Amino acid sequence: MLRSFLFVPGDSERKLAKAPAIDADAIILDLEDAVAPKRKAAARRNVAEYLQERNTDDRQSVWVRINALDTRAASLDLAAVVPAAPDGLMLPKARSAQQVQALAHMLDELEAETGQTAGRIGIIPLVTETAAAVFQLSGYTPEIPRLCALTWGAEDLGVVIGTTHTRDEHGRWLPVFQQVQSLVLLAAGAACVPAIETIYSQFTDGEGLKRIAEQARQQGFTGMLAIHPDQVSIINAAFAPNADEIAYSRRVVQKFADADDAGVIELDGKMLDEPHLRQAKRVLDTGE
Repeated sequence: MLRSFLFVPGDSERKLAKAPAIDADAIILDLEDAVAPKRKAAARRNVAEYLQERNTDDRQSVWVRINALDTRAASLDLAAVVPAAPDGLMLPKARSAQQVQALAHMLDELEAETGQTAGRIGIIPLVTETAAAVFQLSGYTPEIPRLCALTWGAEDLGVVIGTTHTRDEHGRWLPVFQQVQSLVLLAAGAACVPAIETIYSQFTDGEGLKRIAEQARQQGFTGMLAIHPDQVSIINAAFAPNADEIAYSRRVVQKFADADDAGVIELDGKMLDEPHLRQAKRVLDTGE
């Protein structure tokens, strides 16, 4: 389970060179917002070169955020990076599940043309960067090909609706963003994929990030986006189960294994059923 996703600007050779040494579970080589229009061509070359030269056995998953699918830049992005086989693509400003399906179809064709393993490249859409997209969240289902997770963005949405702030003075989401955050969690649950928390823009506020990341995990998010290397260790720690959680989850799994396929077990005075077993396995997948 991937906990930390660090954005790395595709046009910065210096930051790309440092990326492998950062302890992020995944890096997102950015061709979209972090790159000025005049530098996108150079960024594509840098990203393609990075992908071609990386060691595919590296522990770090490598994704690319392309430009919005309805732009010419997106087609240029795909032509440049798909032959270099990233682990996945982040799709910004995804309007609906249909747009994710369209991207999946484009990847089918590009993989076939370049002789790559079919279906290898995954997709994580940013599903709330427009107001209209929020009303399409119910369209994400387990049947959507290549869908690996859902994540969301508050900054772009805030611009669309004209808000001056996304959080209050205590760092808590304002009501509209809290509602959208909850809808993303529900949409990810309905699609049977992980939910990835959005960025915390105050990258020098480690304590604030720790609090927010821990709250996100409690709500059901499995990881979080990062915009600065200093945020990575905090996110990794927040989304890693502690020793007590791991020990308890092991007991749950073992108790079910010893129960001869029983649907319900008793442990520590509590009745546990199949959802508890799934949660225990999820904790172990993250922590071991």
